[in-house]
Amino acid sequence: MRVLICIPCLLTGGTEIQTLNLVEALIRGGHQVTTVCYFEHTPNMVSRYQQAGSKVVCLSVTGKRIGGINGIIFLYKGLKQMIRISKPDITHVQYMAPGAIPILLLRLFGIKNIIATAHTAADIYPNLKLVHFIQRYCVRVFTCITQVAEMSFFGKSNLYTQKTVIQKVNHFTIYNVLPSYIKIREEQRDFSSPVTLGVVGRLEKIKGGDLVIPAFVRIKERYPETRLLIVGDGSLKAFMQQQAKDLHVSEYITWVGRKDQSQLQAYYDKIHVLLIPSRSEGFGLTAIEGMARGCVVIASKTGGLSEIVKDKEVGLLHDQENTEDLAKKVCYVLEHPQDMKMLSMKATRYVEQFGNNQYTLLFNDPYEKVTN
Repeated sequence: MRVLICIPCLLTGGTEIQTLNLVEALIRGGHQVTTVCYFEHTPNMVSRYQQAGSKVVCLSVTGKRIGGINGIIFLYKGLKQMIRISKPDITHVQYMAPGAIPILLLRLFGIKNIIATAHTAADIYPNLKLVHFIQRYCVRVFTCITQVAEMSFFGKSNLYTQKTVIQKVNHFTIYNVLPSYIKIREEQRDFSSPVTLGVVGRLEKIKGGDLVIPAFVRIKERYPETRLLIVGDGSLKAFMQQQAKDLHVSEYITWVGRKDQSQLQAYYDKIHVLLIPSRSEGFGLTAIEGMARGCVVIASKTGGLSEIVKDKEVGLLHDQENTEDLAKKVCYVLEHPQDMKMLSMKATRYVEQFGNNQYTLLFNDPYEKVTN
């Protein structure tokens, strides 16, 4: 089967990584995959898609985004050419801005077998009427990455299985997959003192970066030997460093900056308790990566995190934007080392459900059903 994957950008975000996992799953399923990127792209990510076995076409040579009517014309010409060249049996659109326009254009070109995947919850969309129109009249399947996200879009959710029947109008949840650069830990973690807290990801307000240092200060008041490792970069880095300086904890924090995905496993292995204080999170890829390496995940009770990090079973959830509650949950696990070990062991077993084999089976299944 010939598959055309449509995505606005090929940078280094979680959506691009998950779309790469999709490409790999489809190729394992025996499909021919072409990926078309409309706008921004990096040579490294383009190369990774090519190494996975996909053809890659970047519509914008300069990698610059085009907005307004000129952007629509640009997409019209580029996608029309891609349809003529690739002759896809099925087209899979990654529903990121611009999400609806490529789908509407593909329908205009006569493409009927369209799958769309939203990588966030509905809270970033000011008007869901367009999403509902797309789901009802333009695509065969609309998939979400958590049931919480699917509920936010459509008011109900359906976890996809191989027994699921594809009807004329469908929306389902298919969970993201644990990236191949992270292996599930087999041996038990050592939680002997001193304990290292960690943050992995973009240092942005939406990720709760401004909440990390104040929470760390509260924790250090009770556990002075605790250290903090911050892996990532972003617009809040300078602000956070100033917070650390003002609150006199700079010497206890290690900043390593943004790292390539291939290096992340080694950093997760340095982190005992992984903090994810996000204000919004579609899925929580960092959570399953950390759990796979035996980190105790303490995450914000928001979006996909509230579904993926099962509270008191494989991690702990804290109240959103509440540094006091975040610190309280960290102090709890530090006070109860046996609970910390138990959460770590349960987490490594739990993330097996996000493995490549299951993901490959699940995402190849609707492709076959849609085209039959």
